[in-house]
Amino acid sequence: MLNVIPQVLISDDDLEFRETLRGILEPEGLQTHLAEDGCEAVEMVCRLNVHVVLLDIHMPKLSGLDVLRQVREAGVPAPCILMSAQLDDDLIRQANSLHAFSVLPKNAGLRQFKGIVAQALQDFYGWQQERSA
Repeated sequence: MLNVIPQVLISDDDLEFRETLRGILEPEGLQTHLAEDGCEAVEMVCRLNVHVVLLDIHMPKLSGLDVLRQVREAGVPAPCILMSAQLDDDLIRQANSLHAFSVLPKNAGLRQFKGIVAQALQDFYGWQQERSA
C-alpha cells in the first residue's frame, strides 16, 4: 500500500502538453515533476522516488523508448506509460518488449490519461484515490 503522495514524472518536449497533464493529475492528489527531454527524465527518475513515469516517445536527446530502456537497466521498477502523437505498430511492439505499462496516443482523452495513471498506481502499489463525498 502506498502511504505517501504518489509522485508522477511527466516527460514531454511540449511544454503545453506537460502543463495540461500536470493540471489534470495534481487535483487527483498526485505530485508531478516535469522533464522537457529524455536526458532530464533519466536524471530525475534516478534522483527522485517517482511512482509512475509518463514519457513522450518522440523527444530530443533521448526518445521515450531510450528512457524506458535506461530506466529498466537501472533497475527502477516504476510503471512507465508511453505516449505519442504518431503511434504505429512497431513503436507499440518496442514499448511492450521493454515492459511499458501502457502506450497511449496523445489525442486520448484527459480522462484516459488520469485513468491509466490511477490504474498503474493501483496495480503496482495498491493505491486508491480518495474519493470526496
